Amino acid sequence: MSSKRYPEEFRAEAVKQIIDRGYSVQEVSQRLGVSSHSLYKWLKASGRWGDNAQTDQMEAIRQENLRLKAELKRAEEERDILKKAAYFAKTSG
Repeated sequence: MSSKRYPEEFRAEAVKQIIDRGYSVQEVSQRLGVSSHSLYKWLKASGRWGDNAQTDQMEAIRQENLRLKAELKRAEEERDILKKAAYFAKTSG
């Protein structure tokens, strides 16, 4: 069995396809002709995969969730104000 050496740019692009673009390891493995074992090693070495990457991603999702909840609350308050204004406009007119 021969051991191929891949340039760092090639490795970085393979990792980028998995982490940033959301392709599975299996897809990238087949498309690039690299073993999935090698891809997992590159992912681990990149530091962008595993506990830290998942924690960062979960934190980003949590922050987005909080922002969307606040936006929804504001929109609901605006809706309620408009409903009351429409009601009072009908009853006074």
